[in-house]
Amino acid sequence: MDMESGAPPPPPNSTQSPISRLNTYVANSRVGRRFKITERNTTFTTELRAGTTTFLTMASILAVNASILSDSGGTCSVSDCIPLCSDPSISPSDCVNRPSLRLIPPDASCKFSPVNPGYAACLEKTRKDLIVATVAASLIGCVIMGVLANLPLGLAPGMGTNAYFAYTVVGFHGSGNITYQSALAAIFIEGLIFLFISAVGFRAKLAKLVPEPVRISSSAGIGLFLAFIGLQNNQGVGLIGYSSSTLVTLGGCPSSARTAVAPVMTVNGTLSLIPGGTVSGDVLCLHGRMGSPTLWLGVVGFFIIAYCLVKNVKGAMIYGIIFVTGVSWFRNTRVTAFPNTPAGDSAYKYFKKVVDIHKIESTAGALSFKSIGKPHFWEALATFLYVDILDTTGTLYSMARFAGFTVANGDFEGQYFAFMSDASAIVVGSLLGTSPVTAFIESSTGIREGGRTGLTALTVAGYFMLAFFFTPLLASIPSWAVGPPLVLVGVLMMRAVVEVEWGDMRQAIPAFMTVILMPMTYSIAYGLIGGIGTYIVLHLWDWIEELLRKYGVIKNNDENLGLVVVDDGGAKEGA
Repeated sequence: MDMESGAPPPPPNSTQSPISRLNTYVANSRVGRRFKITERNTTFTTELRAGTTTFLTMASILAVNASILSDSGGTCSVSDCIPLCSDPSISPSDCVNRPSLRLIPPDASCKFSPVNPGYAACLEKTRKDLIVATVAASLIGCVIMGVLANLPLGLAPGMGTNAYFAYTVVGFHGSGNITYQSALAAIFIEGLIFLFISAVGFRAKLAKLVPEPVRISSSAGIGLFLAFIGLQNNQGVGLIGYSSSTLVTLGGCPSSARTAVAPVMTVNGTLSLIPGGTVSGDVLCLHGRMGSPTLWLGVVGFFIIAYCLVKNVKGAMIYGIIFVTGVSWFRNTRVTAFPNTPAGDSAYKYFKKVVDIHKIESTAGALSFKSIGKPHFWEALATFLYVDILDTTGTLYSMARFAGFTVANGDFEGQYFAFMSDASAIVVGSLLGTSPVTAFIESSTGIREGGRTGLTALTVAGYFMLAFFFTPLLASIPSWAVGPPLVLVGVLMMRAVVEVEWGDMRQAIPAFMTVILMPMTYSIAYGLIGGIGTYIVLHLWDWIEELLRKYGVIKNNDENLGLVVVDDGGAKEGA
């Protein structure tokens, strides 16, 4: 023994920080072994940070999804409208006391501008119902994904399918082909079919049919899709705006300088909306390009995150989101999320509640099968099904690839239960009143922060649980706080393109079509369809030729060639 060394060395754990000891304890516990923390080279606190990042980039879906779905009118109808006075300036209660005036019974026009106060009140209740429905469906999906699949993916109602549900299937304020209740029934049946093909393993087989260049490039395509979303007005910083001549152009103008766009026609000197057309959000800049204060606040958030990524600072995405959101919550500033408008006043009033517990009153269990015999019902069901098969499956494979989980044949650990989780969440979501639930591509932000296990998904689920109580705060995260991390995740996901064999045009062209169509069509499903379709066309002749050779219709070229034999340094040609 070395007597000069003094006291015996302290135990190794005594030199560890409290966080390190916590990580070691959890990794060696039953929970750590269950979620394979050590095997996947992660830590408990890393998973918590990754889950926080994922949730913050997803949190806006609570308000956005509810807003979009409530545009369908939900369960509201003409019966919710109230009679109005023949003189619009007189309230209905005062109207009955004036013999010269009368109450006008509401008709179908009460659902459209100017919206009847009774119908507007019903829409507000529906919006709050849908916020809770979104939270509940997302929570259940994340729990299943985390516990059973052990993957770091968050789930929530998908953007795109919710717009198709609200504006195409049900229509604005119920002006579509089927009712809100019937559309939910279509999603319910579609979810059961989706669950069945996932349970029997058919979905995994379908996914393997996706050609390799399309499967590889889909990650980059989703990255560009995310960046495109993050650069727009409604869900991003607002750098990109609408152009009537080039479709998109430089935007960045203040909200006061933006206006909506609508396809209209003139009938007898009166402007009216073209059948099937919808009014856009405020996407057209009239003046003041690059003059939006919120754009420049978003740019600051972008560089905060970018600098942290360059320096490899953990929690980069969180810092940027929290900074921009915190600044935007101060009222009476040029970057406030609560402008002095009726909508801003309403949002601020809701924000000040901080805690709000709302019980679903109308959307839960609202599905109806009365339209099951109509062609439009089955058209909607088929569309939801193929979008879910392509969109959600493509997202799952891309996220698994981004996290490094995939093996040579394209499979990844936990894929069976991953497929089951989003299918189950679709069924649950339809029963609560929301559109199809999918794995969120914003999960890539958590994966970038180091999330590698189901603990990330469970962390997201925990935040959704808190969202039941703190919805006013989470619904107030502005789009210009979420846009910067989406753009930078797009940067990170572009690395997948280096694996494409760009020298082989039969591989390069389908890969490029996949990448470019996802952001340009605003759909992962359409990008996959374009890439797969291009791949099939480019390989079709080779496949036909191979089939004809197999059955002897075309003889192999080598049957007509001579045999060259080398003997004693000389060459002899034989028959």
